Amino acid sequence: MSLFVIADLHLSTDVATNKSMEVFGSRWTDYMSKIQKNWNSIVTENDTVIIPGDISWALRLEEATSDLAYIEKLNGKKFLGKGNHDFWWTTNKKMNEFFKASGFESLEVLHNNAFIVEGAVICGTRGWFPDESQQTAVNNADYDKIINREVGRLKLSLDAAKKLQAEYREQNGETLPILVFLHFPPVRGEYCIRELIDVLRDHNIENVYYGHIHNSYDTPRCFTFENIKFTIASSDFLNFYPLKIQ
Repeated sequence: MSLFVIADLHLSTDVATNKSMEVFGSRWTDYMSKIQKNWNSIVTENDTVIIPGDISWALRLEEATSDLAYIEKLNGKKFLGKGNHDFWWTTNKKMNEFFKASGFESLEVLHNNAFIVEGAVICGTRGWFPDESQQTAVNNADYDKIINREVGRLKLSLDAAKKLQAEYREQNGETLPILVFLHFPPVRGEYCIRELIDVLRDHNIENVYYGHIHNSYDTPRCFTFENIKFTIASSDFLNFYPLKIQ
């Protein structure tokens, strides 16, 4: 059993919400077929895949049904995180109820919580644009307010992860690593969201996986900032193959 990550599926299987991703480059041509083929070529039914945001172009949960059904049919257990384009996202309770009613048995929400999977504790949140000037596409939202909210969500997730880690250690005598999955990288070039980095450091996090970055294939696969290793998992960067976490 293995653990994988791939962000930014940007699914648009419903003709009513059809949206082309080719504006981000030729690599996106026929990308939904690539995702299905590549995913199932390396992920088995016994594996787990984390999807940290930008999952569907739908605007409401019901409109995301066909995209979620597409993910349901892919191999493995899937944990879904929130991205800046996931306008269909609602509360954990409503989504879990919707998954159950729709027969989506392999989908789980990763938001304000944590889970033990494949020898690790997983948790995370969306994060936000590391450079305030980049958020103009979302109607000039209150940058500081959003950052404070995401800091709170990250703390909730990490506190839940620490609790699971401690319980597992007490029962099994082994300390599982905590892996954090964000949609946005909290560090990008000269920009840094200090508040999020401080939370990660306070919780002694060593590995963070993120998405959001597209059509930037000279981006390093991994980089280290203040002893935290950051790994990009955007689907187009990975050529639409889920990345196996060692």
